[in-house]
Amino acid sequence: MIPATFDYLEVDSADAALAALAEHGDEAKLMAGGHSLIPLMKFRLATPAVVVDIGRISELSYIDDSGGHIAIGALTRHRALETSDLVKAQAPILAHVAGQVGDPAVRHRGTLGGSLAHGDPASDLPAALLALGGSVVVRGPSGEREIAASDFFTGFLETALAPDELMTEVRIPKVPNAKWSYQKFNRRAQDWAIVGVAAVLNGESRVALVNMGATPIQAGAVEAALAAGASIDEASAKAAEGTSPPEDLNGDAEYRAHLAQVLVKRALTEAS
Repeated sequence: MIPATFDYLEVDSADAALAALAEHGDEAKLMAGGHSLIPLMKFRLATPAVVVDIGRISELSYIDDSGGHIAIGALTRHRALETSDLVKAQAPILAHVAGQVGDPAVRHRGTLGGSLAHGDPASDLPAALLALGGSVVVRGPSGEREIAASDFFTGFLETALAPDELMTEVRIPKVPNAKWSYQKFNRRAQDWAIVGVAAVLNGESRVALVNMGATPIQAGAVEAALAAGASIDEASAKAAEGTSPPEDLNGDAEYRAHLAQVLVKRALTEAS
């Protein structure tokens, strides 16, 4: 597949990226690692007139201890998350999930911000962000704002990020003593998850689902059941409640609903 014709612009700062978005409007798309945008362009599902390459903005690649949370630059590579001692100590599920993304080539190029901004319900990292109760920081013409993960994913491949905004940072609460598990079912190691589950138990229980709806979602019925004192078996039986699983060659909605129950049970059992 060959993308439609486009102009290419490389920028070296967040301000320059915002200026490019302001100049070109809806015709521009940001590209970091390229693993989300380029496939869409090849299938002509995205046809930007201008691709703004932000992959070399060094100011947006960092992992810092910010007191009560970890501050992660939006252009931090998956491999950096996977190997970070700070992330492994304070939010270990995030390091683990980063290591499950694609293959080594993808993990060395793909970025956390790119994965989140793409908003793919079959992606691993959005579920980890939801299970951790994290947030993203975005910058635009009106200034900076912080968006909770639960409010960020709005539709299929759609987020609360405005066309003229740039994601600059991801904030992850520290949960060094939390119990957690990530369960991912796929046919081949490098495939997208047919269904996945991220669970973090840290006083309250947070469970997020991969590929069980139009967006990355939390398993609200499971969380409510656990909060009410339900057993793992009782809570996992509610895994598919309130979801709308897609149907494709990998499985229909009924199959995915069953997988969700099985994987939630495994995740809660391992985390407990």
